[in-house]
Amino acid sequence: MQNGTLLAAVDLGSNSFRLEIGRYDHGHIARVEYLKETVRQGSGLDADRNLSREAMERGWACLARFGERLAGFPRAQVRAVATQTLREARNREEFLSRGSEVLGYPIDVVSGLEEARLIYQGVAHLLPQSDERRLVVDIGGRSTEIILGRQFQSEAVASYRVGSVAWSGRYFPTGQFTAEAFRAAEVAALAVMDEALSLFRPGDWDVAYGSSGTAGAVGDILASLGGPAGVIERAGLDDLYARLLRAGSADRVRLEGLKEDRRAVIGGGVSVLRAVFDLLDLKEMQVAQGALRQGALYDLLDREQPSTDLRGATVQGLMARFSVDAQQAERVAVTALHLFHQAAAAGSERRARKLGWAARLHEIGSRISHSDYHRHGAYILDHTDAAGFALPELHQLSLLVLGQRGKVRKLGTATDDPSFALQLLCLRLAVLLCHARRDPDTTGLQLQQQGALFVLHLPKGWAQRYPQSAHLLQEEAVAWQKTPWEFKAALE
Repeated sequence: MQNGTLLAAVDLGSNSFRLEIGRYDHGHIARVEYLKETVRQGSGLDADRNLSREAMERGWACLARFGERLAGFPRAQVRAVATQTLREARNREEFLSRGSEVLGYPIDVVSGLEEARLIYQGVAHLLPQSDERRLVVDIGGRSTEIILGRQFQSEAVASYRVGSVAWSGRYFPTGQFTAEAFRAAEVAALAVMDEALSLFRPGDWDVAYGSSGTAGAVGDILASLGGPAGVIERAGLDDLYARLLRAGSADRVRLEGLKEDRRAVIGGGVSVLRAVFDLLDLKEMQVAQGALRQGALYDLLDREQPSTDLRGATVQGLMARFSVDAQQAERVAVTALHLFHQAAAAGSERRARKLGWAARLHEIGSRISHSDYHRHGAYILDHTDAAGFALPELHQLSLLVLGQRGKVRKLGTATDDPSFALQLLCLRLAVLLCHARRDPDTTGLQLQQQGALFVLHLPKGWAQRYPQSAHLLQEEAVAWQKTPWEFKAALE
């Protein structure tokens, strides 16, 4: 990463969409521009967890405006991250397809734990370097993340489905503030988050930080009332609660520091924040400047090199957890990448890295079933929390693992993508060539792509030396029938 490089992060939150543009300079990212729009997508989920057309239209319009600002940014320098609302939405693919198109960049839906990790990275990078033990709490629109860490390393992460938008809609639907409504909201929040005490015990941290919208909004209000800047004290939070009760409704609240875009969700936000203070026995909370979007920016730096890409370490961890045969996994990875580099276009390094991960995880399901290990492996990858990975990335790995054997057409439209088709073929060929669980003889093997045709050229005498492998290659040609692609093994 060259000094002066511009990086951008788009945070698709449940209440607001944010765009952060920063300039890289000697390991740090300085803000160049920040845009925020209140979209309230989280309030657009119906009882069946489908996003309304209106909510999608609001989101698309905002992303189109962000896309105009980002025009010309290389894809590797932009990260768009979606959180709880799109994790929940049953029709999220419709929104993501159009949203990625108007934004001009793919949108990653991240798991709650990955969101928590990114939040901590954002907070930690904007704090002075210190060895203090940090508790970070981020109350978003539909989820709350709690993280315990030190310096840049998060040690415990959790995500709970409780937030300012969801709780405002559920407990303050007409904007009326009563003691009974607050009590119900806080009890419900405590019920959702009570398991946090098994991970976050009072005394495990030196300083508590609050990041993102709710903490920032409450901090601004309390400072305007004469409290210390950048600090949320329990006494001040209780005073704010009393003022909301006296106002009686969100419309009648008159508080300096309360921005209009927070008015409709202040009741839900305060109730969740009070529940967090009660649950974790907090006396005060520092308002942090960093948040998810800054974490996504710094994650772009880490992803640039294999040595700093957290996803590589996560793959190794999954291999160990599921007792993967490391020698066979590495053998298949080396073979798959050897073939991939022969046929792939220049600039396919990131695709190659993902193929290597899929190859190292191709037997992750073997601990469950030998005969159907590819199906179990795909299920594991689709349902695991994997640090550093977005949900679409895990799903693509799961498709590669599922497609490593059997008919290719079972993957449906996934193989319409030429890059994915090449990754899949290279993985299948590597598994095939390594069937004896020893290093295959790839001397003279040459994979080429000619339009929709993949050809594996075999050197003279290879088929006679390895008759089983040659037979499996002929079966491979059959497996690609009824797909947009054709494969054949050609004898020299």
